[in-house]
Amino acid sequence: MVFSELQQKVVLVIGGAQGIGAAIRTTFLSEGAIVIDADRQYTQDWTQAGDGAYQIHVDIQQEASIDQLVEMIQIHQLVPDVLVHVAGLSIMDPFLTSQTADFDHVFAVNTRGAYLVLRKITAEMKRWQKHGRVIVLASQAGKNPYRGMSAYVASKHALIGLTKNLALEVAPDDILVNAVCPGIIETKMKQRERVDGARLRGLSVADIVAEDTAQVPLGRTGTPQDVANVVLFLASPLAAYMTGQAINVTGGMTMH
Repeated sequence: MVFSELQQKVVLVIGGAQGIGAAIRTTFLSEGAIVIDADRQYTQDWTQAGDGAYQIHVDIQQEASIDQLVEMIQIHQLVPDVLVHVAGLSIMDPFLTSQTADFDHVFAVNTRGAYLVLRKITAEMKRWQKHGRVIVLASQAGKNPYRGMSAYVASKHALIGLTKNLALEVAPDDILVNAVCPGIIETKMKQRERVDGARLRGLSVADIVAEDTAQVPLGRTGTPQDVANVVLFLASPLAAYMTGQAINVTGGMTMH
């Protein structure tokens, strides 16, 4: 345990079933927090998944599903002190040959879905006078362009904008809102992007891996735990004078 202040605090993780979300979930559990993991991979409406751990199905593309999540946290009297929004997806296509349906799908999850979660859950935090934290997983793609990822890049730029605006509006309620912008993190999504990127560019996956590593000043790609550690910091008392920020976790690949 690093921060005793997080013990028995309620942490809601949207998209905690795998990858970065799973690392965030286990990190907060190790701090003694009560963690609600809401993910579309779960099939049940509400399940106790261990000591202080709960799972619930949510599809953030469906407003009614988010409303059901709000209802369940009310019923169980577990309105979060900390909201961590992780859920997102990417589709790789060159801009000029990309499909409108793919663009709409990326925005439906990464931007509209996040907007609905942030709006509805933060409103509950405010209503219950939770002087808490909202932490949004954006991306360094919210600051930079990337070949073949126009929809993802645009959606993450928009997500950082939503983060800043929410931070401004709920600052008087002592709710701090920040984004985390991961770089190249070793997850299943990144592995799939490498396969797609190699196909689009006529390279091998090994070429993409080498290129990824070469771009990082620290000389290695990141792990989900690297990101979870920064999320933990933002939820802790050490970040009590930070809001509206977009924090890079990129090994130096993005420095602005």
